[in-house]
Amino acid sequence: MYFNGDGVAQNYAEAMRWYRLAADQGLAWAQYNLGLMHENGRGVVQDYAEGVRWYRLAAEQGLADAQAKLGVMYFNGDGVLQDYVLAHMWFNIASANGNPNGGPNRDIVARSMTADQIAEAQRLAREWMAAHPN
Repeated sequence: MYFNGDGVAQNYAEAMRWYRLAADQGLAWAQYNLGLMHENGRGVVQDYAEGVRWYRLAAEQGLADAQAKLGVMYFNGDGVLQDYVLAHMWFNIASANGNPNGGPNRDIVARSMTADQIAEAQRLAREWMAAHPN
C-alpha cells in the first residue's frame, strides 16, 4: 500500500484489478487509467509500450485525453519510436475532441517540423477523424 501526499492510501493492485475488468469490457476511461499505470509504473513494472497499447484502445474510442497522451508518447519516443508527425497528428485530434492541451502541444511540436511534415500530420489527422466519427 502507498500513501500519496494527502495521506490517502493507494492500493494499486486493487485499482489495477478493477480497471482491467472495466477495460476488458471496453470502457475507455479504464483503458486510459491502465495506460497511466503502465506508463508511470504504478502497481506494475513501468512499461511504456503497454501504456501506449492501452492509450491507443481508449483513443480509438474517441477519448481526447488518451489521444493527447499518444501525442506525448510519440513526441518523447516513450514506448514507440519518436515521431513528430504522429505526435502532431494525435495532438491535433485531441484538440479537435476537446483536450485543452492538444492545441498548445501540437504547436510546440510543429516548431520542430518542416512544412511538409506538418502537412502530412494534418492529412493523417483528417483521415483518422473521417474514419472515426464521434
